[in-house]
Amino acid sequence: MDKLGSNPANKCAITPLGFLERTATVYGDCPSVVYHSTVYTWAETHRRCLRLASALCSLGISRRDVVSVLAPNIPAMYEMHFGVPMSGAVLNTINIRLDARTISVLLQHSESKLVFCDILSLPLLHDAIRLLPSSYNPPQIIPIEDPYEQNTPTHSYSLTYEKLLKSGDPNFKWIQPESEWDPMILNYTSGTTSAPKGVVHCHHGIFIITLDSLIEWSVPKQSVHLWTLPMFHANGWSFPWGVAVMGGTNICLRRVEAAAVFEAINKHKVTHLCGAPVVLNMLSNTPESMRKPLLGPVQVLTAGAPPPAAVLLRTEALGFTVTHGYGLTETAGLTISCAWKGQWNRLPASERARLKSRQGVRTPSMATIDVIDGTTGQSVKNDGQTMGEIVLRGGCIMLGYLKDEKATKAAIREDGWFYTGDVGVMHPDGYVEIKDRSKDVIISGGENISSIEVESILYGHPMVNEAAVVARPDEFWGETPCAFVSLREGIAPGAGPTEKEIIAWCREKMPHYMVPKTVVLQAELPKTSTGKIQKYVLRNQAKEMGPAKQRSRI
Repeated sequence: MDKLGSNPANKCAITPLGFLERTATVYGDCPSVVYHSTVYTWAETHRRCLRLASALCSLGISRRDVVSVLAPNIPAMYEMHFGVPMSGAVLNTINIRLDARTISVLLQHSESKLVFCDILSLPLLHDAIRLLPSSYNPPQIIPIEDPYEQNTPTHSYSLTYEKLLKSGDPNFKWIQPESEWDPMILNYTSGTTSAPKGVVHCHHGIFIITLDSLIEWSVPKQSVHLWTLPMFHANGWSFPWGVAVMGGTNICLRRVEAAAVFEAINKHKVTHLCGAPVVLNMLSNTPESMRKPLLGPVQVLTAGAPPPAAVLLRTEALGFTVTHGYGLTETAGLTISCAWKGQWNRLPASERARLKSRQGVRTPSMATIDVIDGTTGQSVKNDGQTMGEIVLRGGCIMLGYLKDEKATKAAIREDGWFYTGDVGVMHPDGYVEIKDRSKDVIISGGENISSIEVESILYGHPMVNEAAVVARPDEFWGETPCAFVSLREGIAPGAGPTEKEIIAWCREKMPHYMVPKTVVLQAELPKTSTGKIQKYVLRNQAKEMGPAKQRSRI
């Protein structure tokens, strides 16, 4: 067997782009993308993506050029995930809720050659372009029409998305990667804890994470996927390619609002949707008058932030089946999942929710995961209490950070691990649970306090809608927990709890050293577009308050 190995028949670059061609053959006459009254079949989507790739090449786009898109969950956004890399280019999806300055920085850093822009985001993009240095050659702008949005003319543009597609060849031979390690995707981190970094993924990694996610979530053929998760966030956790593999249907939703979500679920017989815990919180807090009963089981995959057990409990009480996973922009999707055990179904609902709030075990394609002590580099005890940093190893880990060798070496080290920056524990049953981001652990008088743990308890308050806990400087303890809280919609002014009443409630639910010393009631907490609370904003607010002066524990 020594002479056996790779050969011309088996040595081919793996890529998720081939999924589309197969699905167009098998499910060509089945619905692929639905947006209002617009319905495409898989054969049509295949042709549209080939036209896009062909047209991009005609515009001079070549291998490794970066093509950006600034758009919500509309059909064009879905098509970009195949059409752009089919031209050999690298797809860069940009968060539509970023400010013009940040978008300008990303465009310059990525050296984007062309930007497809949703018609409603054009003013924002033009502001970003104006902020580019005068010496910089700006990218070409191609607006994306939307016939369902009023007062959005595109007549001032000689070339639009649909006009571009008409110029493309539907029989185009798309550009195969020279190597499966060729870059395919450029995503920027959300910047919840630091400045955004450009994460580069290859065809190999995207192929692996796509199939891995389908297996772990047990997605069946021809499922109906509602896009409540922005596709610009880590490429919708790989499901633009995943839905194609299974010949499913993509239900596009421009605006994620509770009434629209329930309406879409019933109208289209939705079977699957993804979203950060903020989406679960929105669904579970929707007034009964705005909800529609589920006509069948709806599978929900949540990640992006640790979901409080109370939110999981309320969501499943409505009939949703929630699966909890964990991943990062750097992993292209979910690499840890709270794999469910049948015997847990016999436990009380509150205990099931507590178990489900843990991140879980490695997904099938991950080589290994661990929680290690930052000082010794050794695995922490499997006691559910000893904290360390979560580290990962597997084929879907990013190639690295664009133009940032220092950050790449800090994250992907010579010991073979990718260091996530998340602090967690390993339970005796081998399940991982995140306790905090390393920057969010509060050290008060020598005690390490998990902000996530405090938040989880706050979510159990009957009038709390959202909660985020950060460190506030303290003259005596160094720092103490500071909770920012928003109350549920519909609570009349003066009818909700005061800051002191929330603190008193916390004293009954948690050890006194963990109780927030400061509570700030706000109408809404600052978030990224994917629902992650921007703790760095809240940390700055807490610092601006100045040091707390009371010396006694609450």
